[in-house]
Amino acid sequence: MDLGSLMWAVIVGYMLGAIPISRIASKLLGQKDVIGEIEVQVPGTDETYKVTSMGAAAASMQFGAKAGCTIGLLDIAKVFLPVLAFRLLYPEGYAHLAAAVAGMVGHNWPIFNRFKGGRGISSAYGGLLVVDWVGALVCAVVGLLFGLVVLQDFIFAYMAGLFFAIPWLWFTTSDPIYVIYILIINILFIVAMIPDLRQYLRLRKQGAVDLSTVMDTTPMGRGMMKMMRVFRREKG
Repeated sequence: MDLGSLMWAVIVGYMLGAIPISRIASKLLGQKDVIGEIEVQVPGTDETYKVTSMGAAAASMQFGAKAGCTIGLLDIAKVFLPVLAFRLLYPEGYAHLAAAVAGMVGHNWPIFNRFKGGRGISSAYGGLLVVDWVGALVCAVVGLLFGLVVLQDFIFAYMAGLFFAIPWLWFTTSDPIYVIYILIINILFIVAMIPDLRQYLRLRKQGAVDLSTVMDTTPMGRGMMKMMRVFRREKG
């Protein structure tokens, strides 16, 4: 294993991943409120949900679904491109996996924004699309459907695609390095999600929210709720 290529992969992956796209967009759009320091009213309750991330989902709450989607695609691209470059430059090694992990670390804890970033879902898929684009799409869709239709849990639907990528890479590659890579990606994602998970579980324990009220707080959630209704009608 070429340690030099791994070192460069980590440096380049982190520095590009750390570019705060949502923060830049906030400045360009003249937004006064700081993304990551806003509170959202939970529909139908007196409860508020504090947004502590700096990613596309948070940006969509302030700028709308189109802007949030654009920021999400840019967050994917800033990891996808360096991972693809290192895979092409070093096809026989694991430098691209190092770039993928470093890119997610940079996105979640960016040096350019006092180590306050997003949750990492876009950056995780940015790397996974290079590692195994079929697996990325299959796991994302299966995880989404399983969370929405079977468990009817918004948070699980949001997170499940990366969980399912663990067995997918194990069975498709039989390479422990790839499994370690996706395990690290999941750990980084869960760690970054801890503030949101705490709020979500607290509100559900209090009975203040159900699936629909949580999903109604974000454009992405409202879109997922529409999908759930469609599947229910087809199933019925």
